[in-house]
Amino acid sequence: MQEVNESAAGPVVPCRGAGCRAREAAGRGKQHRRPAQAPALLCAACRARLGLELMRLPDLYEECALALGASGPRREKVSGGPLPGMPFNATAADVRAALMGVLGAWSALVVQERGAAAPRRDAAALSRFLLQHVGWLAAHPAAGELSEEIARVVRRARRVIDPDAARQVAVGGCVEPGCTGSLTATVRAQAPHEPAEITCDADPAHHWLGHQWLQLSRRVRPGTAARAAAGTRTGAAGTRWIGAPDIARLWGIAPGSVYRHASQAQWRRQTRAGRTYYHEADVQRTLAARQGAASG
Repeated sequence: MQEVNESAAGPVVPCRGAGCRAREAAGRGKQHRRPAQAPALLCAACRARLGLELMRLPDLYEECALALGASGPRREKVSGGPLPGMPFNATAADVRAALMGVLGAWSALVVQERGAAAPRRDAAALSRFLLQHVGWLAAHPAAGELSEEIARVVRRARRVIDPDAARQVAVGGCVEPGCTGSLTATVRAQAPHEPAEITCDADPAHHWLGHQWLQLSRRVRPGTAARAAAGTRTGAAGTRWIGAPDIARLWGIAPGSVYRHASQAQWRRQTRAGRTYYHEADVQRTLAARQGAASG
């Protein structure tokens, strides 16, 4: 049975959106879903995410078209198109077909149930059509399935466009006052010189780079995984120790530079289970000065 709480504004239910389902999966409990205010079945953050992803889909569709001839699983194209026989990216083609299928199916639902005029069958028109009805869709019994399908096809398209492996780590609740979003850190294994990025799923303006992560994690609401995600260890009196690979990812520098800075600046260190960790204050002092010099 679904949990329902009554408030002065009306019934409140756990959000069915993709973002809150991910929060639940990570936290292994329904308490990690944000509340949705009836008649909506999506919380404000998941509805905003759905709108942003619908707006992004036409561009993703076109960018996947550009990837048709790029690297990826290939098969020989033996018919159709101006250059038969040229290899093409089968994954990009499959994602474009899936994207159109999702937009077309949900648009057909709106047409059938609301009596709306059917839009043209192209990605931009279908996306605009769904955005016009996003409030109604957020209150539809299948709102959760819509949110999941859109999020899934967006992820697939982004993997085609940017195939570099990226590790995403749940950081915790957004630290900005009044924001109910969740923070996620993205670290690209194939781009070690690019710093990690921390983004909010409710407001894209809430965005930080990796070297700001350590200060950010001190503000994250209790009970989150910020310290673990940042690769830190906490010792006596709250002192934090950071491993070299994590310093490299957070600041976007080569691992060799980490060891050079540690040696030159005589960072305090300790070894645990065969791995060396450096004192956070020493790391911050050296690398903040380095950043200031680079921007000066």
